[in-house]
Amino acid sequence: MEELTSIDRSRNIISRFGLDASQHEISRFGSGHINLTYRVSGKTDLILQRINIKVFTEPEVIAKNLRLAASYFQSHFPGYRFLSCIPSVSGLDLEYDDEGYPWRVFPYIENSVTYDQVDTTEQARQAAREFARLTRYLDGIDTSLFKPTIEHFHDLSTRWAQFDEALKNASAVSRSAAAHAIAGCQAAHTLVDRYQKLIAGSSLRLRIIHNDTKINNVLFDRTTGRTIAVIDLDTLMPGYFIYDLGDMVRTFVCPVSEEAADLARIVFRRDVYRGLLEGYLSEMDPVLTPEEKAAIPFAGKMMTYIMSLRFLADYLRGNTYYNITYPEQNLVRATNQLKLLEVLDANIPGA
Repeated sequence: MEELTSIDRSRNIISRFGLDASQHEISRFGSGHINLTYRVSGKTDLILQRINIKVFTEPEVIAKNLRLAASYFQSHFPGYRFLSCIPSVSGLDLEYDDEGYPWRVFPYIENSVTYDQVDTTEQARQAAREFARLTRYLDGIDTSLFKPTIEHFHDLSTRWAQFDEALKNASAVSRSAAAHAIAGCQAAHTLVDRYQKLIAGSSLRLRIIHNDTKINNVLFDRTTGRTIAVIDLDTLMPGYFIYDLGDMVRTFVCPVSEEAADLARIVFRRDVYRGLLEGYLSEMDPVLTPEEKAAIPFAGKMMTYIMSLRFLADYLRGNTYYNITYPEQNLVRATNQLKLLEVLDANIPGA
């Protein structure tokens, strides 16, 4: 019923962007779990998206951040393909429905495709280069102009505190079922200490980064296999390079996702790791400081540990944040990420 309601609302919304619903077909698009995304096909092909205000509580901040970046690219790198929102008839980036949800429209890129997992070293290299190019091109922008769209999103200290609070308030049954994962998270607490030293010591430069560098957030050309553009820029905001690089390591080097319950399938693809580092550093090497380069081996471990804490905290709270299809799913995800943390530790020198 909710899906039908959302599609009905999408038909009403597209009229505000100058489109006649009777001349367009609207269908679900992509594999995202946060926002609702549709393809609008007909006289004009577009991407229509409803922002999830439970996750992004200040959608106007997203719109402002994107406008700032788009203006900077237009002035400094006019040839860079930055996918900005298409304004409505009223000149707005966002149009709100009667439930208070904001909608926006993006151009649809013909012959483009996304992938939900990394299958080849070349995919890893190209995607990493594309994410890195976004950061490098924004290297000269004033970061103070941007606001966080999700507060403390990749702050390891905050995520540890949230896990600790969830553990204190968890039921005895949940604590017992998750005992092994809890012990694993507690044993890796030294990563929090290292992160705090990096931040406090000013070893890392605050930059405008993507903050959600999964492979499916890059558009590829279906024919040539080359990258076209970075997408899903809701978390374009200030952060440290280890967030972007770390999430690529976390999601690229293992052939299975955090949903895999068979821990034997969690392995380290060394060629993929080398490829993503080559791609990332091909753009970022000139702007990274020596202190930042020294933190490269730490990036993947930090982001994997963050996800271990987040999944386990959600399980201990009773599965209130992440979508699940069975009660133990967040515990499985946390256990998966703790295993990956072990694998990364064993395979990345200096980690």
